Amino acid sequence: MKKKKLVMALTAVMASSMLLVACGNDNSSDSKSSSDSKQSDTKKADAKTDGTMTDGTYKLQEKNFDDKGWQGFMTITVKDNKITESDYNYKDKDGKLKTDDADYEKNMKAKVGTGPQEYIPALNDSLVAKQAAADVEVVTGATHSSDAFINYSNQLIQAAQRADTATIEINNGADLQDGKYSLEEQNYANNYRLVFNMEVKDGKITTSDYNYVDKDGKKKTDDADYEKNMKAKTGVGPQEYIPALNKALVDKQNPADVAVVTGATHSSDAFKIYAAQLYNAAQSGNADLIKVYNKVDSE
Repeated sequence: MKKKKLVMALTAVMASSMLLVACGNDNSSDSKSSSDSKQSDTKKADAKTDGTMTDGTYKLQEKNFDDKGWQGFMTITVKDNKITESDYNYKDKDGKLKTDDADYEKNMKAKVGTGPQEYIPALNDSLVAKQAAADVEVVTGATHSSDAFINYSNQLIQAAQRADTATIEINNGADLQDGKYSLEEQNYANNYRLVFNMEVKDGKITTSDYNYVDKDGKKKTDDADYEKNMKAKTGVGPQEYIPALNKALVDKQNPADVAVVTGATHSSDAFKIYAAQLYNAAQSGNADLIKVYNKVDSE
């Protein structure tokens, strides 16, 4: 099915993501979920609503050190509506960067075939080259760190779309706080925009309600023609993949563990990225509606 590509600030999340990171395995598995963000929803007066990024420097900082003593951070620079620089890394309590830790590099690379000196520059370069979080390729052997990077990239792109230079704080490792958390795209693509509601009770995700709505409020899962046409082309339609993704999030309790639905890759990626962002909001207990000024490319 032909789709308009959304530059989601996808920002998140098609990773997941939110997990931080120590990537791969150095002598144990990466920290399970390492991202939680308290993201401002402030849209500056000079920001556009069409998803265009405003020139500036946008920063994200984890609040907590992980169980290996690392704290993630990320900065992107935007000029002329393009990401010109991406600086994602981890530092220890002394300010030493993970990419400068020779022992960490050696141990991780011996176990998974890659280390911070390879996967961190690769992720940064990929974002600048692709200009979209959802298009960043996961680095083999560094899946969790790749997911975290995609999630953080998505949120920083969203900040650039809002022209909001306030540092995004990620309360990584925190428990989910009870409440209802919501995210909505503001622009329509193929006559639909994404809406996502997630509810947390007793520290667990109990409800995931992800869907797309048209200008009349009709859900994509209720569009018989869309279902028929997409299913004929890819073997799956909204009536199958949307409930599957919602169920997977409740079952897995971690956006990064949600499997991509065959035939609905782009929607699965968007789901995972936005689920990661809502997970972050729940870690912060920030129940404000997240408005995504998504960019819709011309057909």
